Amino acid sequence: MTNGPLIVQSDKTLLLEVDHDQAEACRRAIAPFAELERAPEHVHTYRLTPLGLWNARAAGHDAEQVVDVLLEYSRYPVPHALLVDVADIMSRYGRLQLIQDPVHGLILHALDPAVLVEVVRSKRTAGLLGARIDATDVLVHPSERGHLKQVLLKLGWPAEDLAGYVNGEAHQIDLVQDGWHLRPYQQQAVDGFFHGGSGVVVLPCGAGKTLVGAGAMARSSTTTLILVTNTVSARQWRDELIKRTSLTEDEIGEYSGARKEVRPVTIATYQVLTTKRKGVYTHLELLDARDWGLVVYDEVHLLPAPIFRMTADLQARRRLGLTATLVREDGREDEVFSLIGPKRFDAPWKDIEAQGYIAPADCVEVRLTLPDADRMAYAVAEPEERYRLAATAKGKNRVVEQLVAKHEGDPTLVIGQYLDQLHTLAEHLNADLITGETTVHERQRLFDAFRSGEITKLVVSKVANFSIDLPEASVAIQVSGSFGSRQEEAQRLGRIMRPKGDGRTAHFYTVVARDTVDQDFAAHRQRFLAEQGYAYSIVDAEDLDPATEAELD
Repeated sequence: MTNGPLIVQSDKTLLLEVDHDQAEACRRAIAPFAELERAPEHVHTYRLTPLGLWNARAAGHDAEQVVDVLLEYSRYPVPHALLVDVADIMSRYGRLQLIQDPVHGLILHALDPAVLVEVVRSKRTAGLLGARIDATDVLVHPSERGHLKQVLLKLGWPAEDLAGYVNGEAHQIDLVQDGWHLRPYQQQAVDGFFHGGSGVVVLPCGAGKTLVGAGAMARSSTTTLILVTNTVSARQWRDELIKRTSLTEDEIGEYSGARKEVRPVTIATYQVLTTKRKGVYTHLELLDARDWGLVVYDEVHLLPAPIFRMTADLQARRRLGLTATLVREDGREDEVFSLIGPKRFDAPWKDIEAQGYIAPADCVEVRLTLPDADRMAYAVAEPEERYRLAATAKGKNRVVEQLVAKHEGDPTLVIGQYLDQLHTLAEHLNADLITGETTVHERQRLFDAFRSGEITKLVVSKVANFSIDLPEASVAIQVSGSFGSRQEEAQRLGRIMRPKGDGRTAHFYTVVARDTVDQDFAAHRQRFLAEQGYAYSIVDAEDLDPATEAELD
């Protein structure tokens, strides 16, 4: 028994003492298989879940490695029953395999015949499985490959998909590495993806997920369908591919609300694919418009539910998910695992920061106390109205003005959720505003002006959370968010984490109303970043006057 930083409990919770000298090494060691639940100041709570353990197993970690980590860092003896559970849970992944049989076609093959009997008898698999071949094999209709994987995961027997993929229509794509090369972790991500066949690459914002996509496309050299969050993102992908690969403008099509081009590489928005007319998804033919060899899902943690249903029918295509976080606020991480694939590569943010590929970041929560009148209005408000009242507290405007003044001249983003609040802030700061109502052309004009340094302040709504490349931004001030969204917090910090030419630190502020649900949601949002090793310091808004500014430095 050592005086380690970790307390392993029989209910599968792990308590990590943050101030212990081995805490950072322990956090990195448990990150591949444990999920952070709470991150207050001194003790962080992680949990072992089946999905986390299966993701670790798919990524090449075995139960022995997980057990060794728990034993190495635990302060007290690890409950034996928990160690047995970890081994049992991890052993469930891959006991069933989907394989392509030269005689029978797609079959579900069992390494354990009793497991096959169990799933064949389950009502959930009715209609998904065909005739039994023998004690270890049963036929699967190719169209049910995705649906079957979803069901097997829910039954607790996640199948390893070894059935391979169609090559798709060949289309030569080369990386044009003129003065640049894939970074080592980007190459590892491409290799990990191809070794596994399909799955998800997790990289911090600013770490070059688009280049991983380009690397995968060059390795595949097939027609490629890229699904993105919005039109601005689609055009950023197009520009980056033209710059980094042999592809020309004529080879890249945009399939969005504005254009309907189908070319060897087609970039489509989630929104257009999920548009319904008279109850029918009218653009689904895009999925069959070419013999796609690769489908890339940008920001896979945002995948809309209808795209999951479409993806269930695309299991014979290689699928690459790109994201900064596998956290989904709707709890559908298991769908990503089943239909896109397991996590194939995950680089901790702090590791990439240490290599100099993303900027170091200083995270500060600024808490302000509501005036008595506002506090009373909050107290008597209906629960559903309380967050808006706290998030849009007028006192936040003064705090934002002080923070902007403190960083005068630095490229600064002010980010929020509520349009009336953002209009007021833009007016007070004499800054341009970008919301969902801003045209794509105007958004691009303002983003270009920000990138060039023509303007140094932008007030943005949640449209700027995702897939917006603003490498010059070095300060972000968050005044309101999507309740307790951890993924949003990660994306917003990511907006300022592109490495700075002079090596300076990025600053991320979140302005929070004390003793309200705003404060509670802020704590929840910060969980993911705490898991990545980012600690928030907390300052009082009253201390933001020039005399005490040093407290923020």
